[in-house]
Amino acid sequence: MTAHRRPRTLLASVSLMALVATGLSACEDTSVPGAASGADQDAAGVPAQEPARLVLNVRRGERDVSVDTLLDVQARSAVLETVRVSSPAGGVPGELAEDGTSWTALERLEPGAAYTVRGVGRDASGEVLRSVARFSTQDLTLAEQTFASVAPLDGETVGVGMPVVVSFDVPVTDRASMERQMRVESVPQQSGTWHWISDTEAHWRPRRYWQAGSEVRVDLDVNGVSAGGGVYGQHDREISFTVGDAHVYRVDARTHQMRVFSNGRLLRTIPITTGKPGFETRNGTKVIMEKFDVRRMNSETVGIPAGSAESYDIDDVQWAMRLTHSGEFIHAAPWSVGSQGSANVSHGCTGMSTADAGWLYAMTRRGDVVETVGTAGEDMTLTNGWGDWNVPFATYREGSAL
Repeated sequence: MTAHRRPRTLLASVSLMALVATGLSACEDTSVPGAASGADQDAAGVPAQEPARLVLNVRRGERDVSVDTLLDVQARSAVLETVRVSSPAGGVPGELAEDGTSWTALERLEPGAAYTVRGVGRDASGEVLRSVARFSTQDLTLAEQTFASVAPLDGETVGVGMPVVVSFDVPVTDRASMERQMRVESVPQQSGTWHWISDTEAHWRPRRYWQAGSEVRVDLDVNGVSAGGGVYGQHDREISFTVGDAHVYRVDARTHQMRVFSNGRLLRTIPITTGKPGFETRNGTKVIMEKFDVRRMNSETVGIPAGSAESYDIDDVQWAMRLTHSGEFIHAAPWSVGSQGSANVSHGCTGMSTADAGWLYAMTRRGDVVETVGTAGEDMTLTNGWGDWNVPFATYREGSAL
C-alpha cells in the first residue's frame, strides 16, 4: 500500500526509523499511573516517583497489529528527544510534543510489514534513555483493501458543475470513518458536502456551482483507515484541479433552441432538436461527463431492439458529449437539420448541425452545465450521470455519513 502514499517528510524535531530502552521494559503499559500508595511509598511516606521510561502503545513483539493503528510514544518521568520508526515498507512520520512528553504518528501502518521503533529521551537527572521495540502488522489481501479513484484528474481544468467523484473498488460499509479522512478545499473557499451515492461511490459538490477560476484540492487520507467489515483504505490520494470559465448551456425543448453562456454572457443561440414523443429528453440539470470526436451510437444500448421501427446504428456520430448514464448526448445530427429549431425528432439526445456541434465541442470541458427545460419527459435524477444539482443542497447534505 505504499505506491501512492504522500512523501514521508518528517518534522524537524522527529527523525524516523523504529522503540523501548536499553535497560527498560517493553512498552506494554499505556496508562499514566496516579499517586503511589502502600509499597509504592518510601519509608518517609512520600509517594515514590514512577521509574523513567518510554511507553509505546503497541506491545513489543506483537503480531497482526491493525494497520489503522496510529503509533504513540509517551515519556514517563522523562523527556523524549527523538523517535524513529522504520520498516521495509518505509518509515512513519510523527510529531513530537513541544514539552517532550509524547510523540504521535502522522500516518497509519502498512500491511504485512515488520516495524522497529527507537526512542531516545532523558530522565530527570539528565541520564539518556534508549528504547527499542519491534512488532509486525496484519497482512491484507486485495479483497481487504479498497482503492479510491478520483475525478477530476490531477491538473485537469473542468466546468463549474463538476462534482468530485470518488469511486472505491471494494465496498465501504463504515462510511463515516472514511468520510472523516476525505477533504475538499478550494480557493476561494466554498462550502459543500459529501453525498454517498452507494457503498462504492461518494460525491462532493459545493452549495452552488463552482466559482470560475477556483483552485480545488482533494485530500483522501484513507490509507489504512477502516472501511468496515475488515476492509481498509489501500492508498492515500491527493489531486488538485482548476475550474475554468462558467459554461452553462440552456436547452429549451419548446423553442427548440440552446443558448450558450460563458461567464454569464450569451455567446450563441443554436437551433436544436430534442426527444420526440415516447423518447423525450429529460428535464433538469446535467453535467458533461465525457467527450468523443466520433462515437458509434446503437439503439440496442438504450433498449431499442435491432430491426424495430425505431432502431438505429450510426458508426460516426461527430462531436458527442455524454450527459447521462442512460445514453443522452449532445451531438452533431446532420440528418435532422431540417427539423432543428422547429421540431423534436430525436431519440432523446440534443442534436444540432455539425458546424454548431463542432464549435460547442471545442469550448466544452467535463463539468460544463446543461440545463434542460420544456420537455414532456421524466426529470433528471441524482444518479443518472452526475445529477448532483437536481436536489436541493439541504437534501443533498443528508447523504453525508457525518
